[in-house]
Amino acid sequence: MSEINRQAQQLSATILSNKRIGQYHQILLNVGEMVRHCRPGNFVAISIGDESSALVLRRAFAISRVSDRGEYGGTLELIVAPHGAGSRWLCSQGENVELDVVGPLGKAFGIPTTPVQAMLIGGAYGSAPLFGLAEVLKARGCRVDMILGASTSSQVYAPLEGKRSVNSLKIYTEDGSTGTTGIVTDPLRELIEAGQIDVIYSCGSMGMLAAIQKIVEGTDVVHQASVEEAMACGIGVCMTCVLPVAAEDGSVSMLRSCIDGPVMDGARVKWDLVGEVFGATS
Repeated sequence: MSEINRQAQQLSATILSNKRIGQYHQILLNVGEMVRHCRPGNFVAISIGDESSALVLRRAFAISRVSDRGEYGGTLELIVAPHGAGSRWLCSQGENVELDVVGPLGKAFGIPTTPVQAMLIGGAYGSAPLFGLAEVLKARGCRVDMILGASTSSQVYAPLEGKRSVNSLKIYTEDGSTGTTGIVTDPLRELIEAGQIDVIYSCGSMGMLAAIQKIVEGTDVVHQASVEEAMACGIGVCMTCVLPVAAEDGSVSMLRSCIDGPVMDGARVKWDLVGEVFGATS
């Protein structure tokens, strides 16, 4: 494994609980000492299906939060939307089922060494990893504000939990079914101009991340984006999750979001080229 995954391990993790929360599943795993190495922004790769399953490849799931307290020792929480065959299989598993898990994987969010004004922006269940991040930032003395957004109210994950985790919470839904009618980027320009944001941490659709970066461009605000790209292996072998990212000299390379991300500097990602096919460098 690469240097970024030097603390990763493969283990058998027991499902302690699997709760349905709105459109999502909150799955709690007993992972023991693995939690000591987990950081906000990391993910795990889980073997899906039984021995006769056609689901050969692992599936990557963002870590929502971890805990080393309680009767089970190290526990890890996942928020899963049962959209594809792999996620539906995982959501169908009950307590005491053993899962083959590799983690923690990937590049985590950078944590400031001094207190800053942090804005956390999450789209739908992409907000789940931000709750654990909020706890870490608040422990560092940061002011932490959060904006959650989705198409409709049922797609907003755990708004009450978000409210407990941060200094302030705003919710935007496109249909106006909860919170304010609109999208998560609506208030950003005003907040940035008012000097209320030093760093943005975002997790959601690629379109949302690109829109945030467009607003941030030309300001002093740092944007750390957890990118959403399909990962087949999770450890940098298959090259299915590559993104166009600019280096300091301006050259663009296709970097693996599972190794060089999923957390990336939003200013370096060439959002206008995402999804296009071109050479390894240009």
